[in-house]
Amino acid sequence: MDEMRVALVHDWLVDFGGAESVVEALVETFLPKDIHTLFYDPENFASSPISKCRIHTTFLDTKWARRRYRKLLPLFPFAVERLKITDCDVVISSSHCVAHGVRTTPEQLHICYCHTPIRYAWDMMDEYLALSGMASGPKSWLAKAALSYIRRWDRRVSSRARYYVSNSNFIASRIKNCWGKEAVTIYPPCGVEPLEEGTPKGGHFIFASRLVQYKRADLVVEAAGKIGAPVRIAGGGPQLAELQKTAPDNVTFLGHLPKDELRREIASARALIFPALEDFGILPVEAQALGTPVIAYGRGGALETVVPPAGEDYSSATGIFFDSQDSDSLAGAVRKFERIEKNFRREAMTENAKKFSKERFVREISEFVASRREDR
Repeated sequence: MDEMRVALVHDWLVDFGGAESVVEALVETFLPKDIHTLFYDPENFASSPISKCRIHTTFLDTKWARRRYRKLLPLFPFAVERLKITDCDVVISSSHCVAHGVRTTPEQLHICYCHTPIRYAWDMMDEYLALSGMASGPKSWLAKAALSYIRRWDRRVSSRARYYVSNSNFIASRIKNCWGKEAVTIYPPCGVEPLEEGTPKGGHFIFASRLVQYKRADLVVEAAGKIGAPVRIAGGGPQLAELQKTAPDNVTFLGHLPKDELRREIASARALIFPALEDFGILPVEAQALGTPVIAYGRGGALETVVPPAGEDYSSATGIFFDSQDSDSLAGAVRKFERIEKNFRREAMTENAKKFSKERFVREISEFVASRREDR
């Protein structure tokens, strides 16, 4: 078979998060010349292999828009359909919003690595509107009309990808429910390397994320007053000032930390608190790789990465779950963890984390793309 020419499409390259780590791994695996995206902030990708590719953006991409791009959501479908994907025979879209709706030619094989169908247009619309203060009133009517339009567009263009790969079984189910499409799950690449030097455990719990509404840092702050033990919050974002106003004295805000420093903070924590409903959730895996158990909300991708005790059997346990996204449920889980903390084994956590390594992702996605190309 002739050499495979791959182009990548990603929703936007503004901040670096879990979805962007997938794009980075796809770049290293398939060596594409071109990446197509709605917005691109080169400063945040200067040290990434992503920056070595030719980056093609849309008419929306300005410095002003990069700081406010979420407000332009109704324009995203129009913009992504105007990306020109040429000089390739395989298109891989990395999509959590509109990238899967890119137009390709009949000769091109389009495979979508789907992080999720657009959350706020489908099953989490009411939750997003409530958290954004738009549950009712004129702003709510406008937001619902825009999201209804995007939902109709989203279903219509879901047939543009020939094959779907989901980042978890949870998302494969969402793809089936939203689009009626089957998906094969290939878990995303996670950093599962141990720290070079040993890090002693401290007496604190840690939450780490960009401080945006659906990550539910507010639950951590509210529960902290009921926990009593020190809680550290790593990350910055639009909720920071509000959270600082309401936080009790046992909460420390660390701000945005460099990767190595964040890893040391997680390694030294008693447990990582993970209260969001996530599509997959890379951070719980990386915490386990560092020997830190996870206290997670018991829905979504965390159910596929965190292993609870089997009764009194802790031989494979890597964390525990709480049942409801409220501070009482979270505080109760922390108190339970404190009673059983000594039963968790570092070896079980590091062994479980290895299932989500970058090497495994590269092997599985390479085999998938090659086999689907051969089937054409």
